[in-house]
Amino acid sequence: MLSGSLVAARFLSLVAHLVITVTIFWSKEANVVACLPLNYTQTEYNDKHTELVVGLSLTLAFLVLEFGGFIGGVSMFNSTASMLSITAHTSAAISLSMFVLESWDCDKFWYIFGFCSAFPAIIEICVLIGVLGLRADK
Repeated sequence: MLSGSLVAARFLSLVAHLVITVTIFWSKEANVVACLPLNYTQTEYNDKHTELVVGLSLTLAFLVLEFGGFIGGVSMFNSTASMLSITAHTSAAISLSMFVLESWDCDKFWYIFGFCSAFPAIIEICVLIGVLGLRADK
């Protein structure tokens, strides 16, 4: 019963993180302007825009990786990976919502990215290697 609840919660947290990431991608111009001082140059704008696009693209890539491992069944019933994923992606959805609503500095995005996207993706890669690597040895 508990693993079924973890599967549903993990799916919902992954979808929530994906939705807010796509939403930020659609409104990235407003977020970039919010990250800049009142008087900014075009170079500063381009730098922040590129920085945000790279971060959002990496986030989407890591989410696709996690969805692949999850939907493929490789990490679906791993309780530790599921709890970590639920915690990280729920935190990401909440933090990124605040990032948009309160116009946080773009530098704070990288902290959210590191703890809530990159770390779970690394864990997912470890689970994939562990499961598929052990399965290949037998």
